[in-house]
Amino acid sequence: MRDLFLTKDYIELYEKMEGGICEVFEFEHPLGSVYHQFIKREIPVSLEGGPYFDLLTPYGYGGPIITELADKTRKDELITQFSQAFQDYCQRHNIVSEFVRFHPIAGNAEDFKSCYTVLFRRHTTGVTLKGFEDPVQEEFSGSTRKRIRKALRDGVTYRITLNPSNLDQFQDIYLATMKRVGAADFYLFDREYFSKILDNFGDQLLLVEAIFDSQVIGAELHFHSGNVIHTHLSGTVDGDFNHLSPVYVMTYAIVLWAKEQGVEYIHSGGGVNPGPDDTLYLFKKKFGKNTEFDYYVGNKIWDQQVYQQLLKETDANIESELFPAYRWP
Repeated sequence: MRDLFLTKDYIELYEKMEGGICEVFEFEHPLGSVYHQFIKREIPVSLEGGPYFDLLTPYGYGGPIITELADKTRKDELITQFSQAFQDYCQRHNIVSEFVRFHPIAGNAEDFKSCYTVLFRRHTTGVTLKGFEDPVQEEFSGSTRKRIRKALRDGVTYRITLNPSNLDQFQDIYLATMKRVGAADFYLFDREYFSKILDNFGDQLLLVEAIFDSQVIGAELHFHSGNVIHTHLSGTVDGDFNHLSPVYVMTYAIVLWAKEQGVEYIHSGGGVNPGPDDTLYLFKKKFGKNTEFDYYVGNKIWDQQVYQQLLKETDANIESELFPAYRWP
């Protein structure tokens, strides 16, 4: 089963936000098969021969993935053949550049490093369930387990809903949290976004809630994809509830549920910034002492001549690490 991030249902969530359309390139060859999906965006610069486009992996993870391999010893040949075929595809469709967010668990950055300029971005975190009889004991820090015990004694309970009928309350809690922490507008997802999540994922969707005195004080949204659960969005109610540790209780709840379901990993993502001292990253590590994944991004200029023209037209900072540079003048 292909991971949820590597399906068209997921990437279609972001067409409106990214200002593009979802497209899929499927490469078939006697050596094997490669599946590649992306958002295709028109570049808002007028050039002769246009319009021109660029590609990106939206919020989350993706990139090309090998779906079939006839001979493991000839994997590099398959990648070369894919790269040549995709180069032709890009030329036919006026595609200038591509930005890829590779999948930390699928490990496809390693497979396609000859095709893209691959850059390490950060570590991501998670909880390993496979091989641990008691993942809470093995993965959670001592202080984390203590906070959970206290919260449960104080009366905090939890509820897990598979395939929730609506996400109205979750959205209210999530948006209030994002505004409270000053999140960028991109993360203020609208009702259409949450409606699409319900329509596209159904029983792959898990809603976890922390409850105190009959009130929901925290809520998290997870995707269940095969042997992995991906933590997607999270929020807590504003007020004097911090001492009740709702996020700790919700993480505890999803770990217990996932262990019962035979899930192998919970992937929690990384921090806000790349460094090892990022506060969000350090917080997430409290629940995954032994678990860490490498997150890479990839850059590719498919049409060097047009790319250079775009740099001139936009007066782009060519020293910037942001890619593609013409979108960051």
